[in-house]
Amino acid sequence: MNEIEEANFNKGNFEGANLKRANFKEDKFERSNLIGADFRKANLKEAYLEGANLREANLEGANLAGANLRETNLKWSNLRGASLHKADLGEANLKETNLEGSDLIRANLIKANLQGADLGEANLQGANLREVNLEGADLNWAILRGTNFAGANLAGANFTGANLEWTNLIKANLQGANLRWANLEGANLEGANFEGANLSGAHYLSFDQLSKVKTLCNTKLNGDILKSLKEKHSILFE
Repeated sequence: MNEIEEANFNKGNFEGANLKRANFKEDKFERSNLIGADFRKANLKEAYLEGANLREANLEGANLAGANLRETNLKWSNLRGASLHKADLGEANLKETNLEGSDLIRANLIKANLQGADLGEANLQGANLREVNLEGADLNWAILRGTNFAGANLAGANFTGANLEWTNLIKANLQGANLRWANLEGANLEGANFEGANLSGAHYLSFDQLSKVKTLCNTKLNGDILKSLKEKHSILFE
């Protein structure tokens, strides 16, 4: 692996560069042009990339643990299997990014744009996704235990089989979301919008949890709990 540690590349132009397997640990790329760069399996642990343009970059298998990626443009980039453990992605643009199987444990994604992103089987345990945009994103079988989705836009997202134990979904928009077979044990659903959502086959979902949501209009639910909610909280279906 090339050794390029603790260097300053701020505002540099690396468009389309081949940086595969290079070591950029703790290096600085603030507001650099990295469009289409190849960082496959590169070491960017704790690197400083705030405001950098990484559109269409290939970061598959890269180590970005603890990296500063605030306000970066990662649109259409490939982060499949990358380590973003405790990384700061606040307000980053991750629209239609491939994050399949990535490690986002305890990452900061507050107000990030993940519209249409692929997070299938990704691990976001304990991550902060407050007010994030995940509209139409794919989170099938993702690990989301203890994740903060307060005020997030999750409309049309796919949570099939996802682990949502003890998540914070207060005032989240889950309109039209697919939560089939998802585990929602202990999740806080207060004020969440489930209009048109699919909750059929969802595990450990209680009457008490659902009685606190904003709406269940046109929501698909298992028979017994649906009947009880309509009897005692009919306003939720109006």
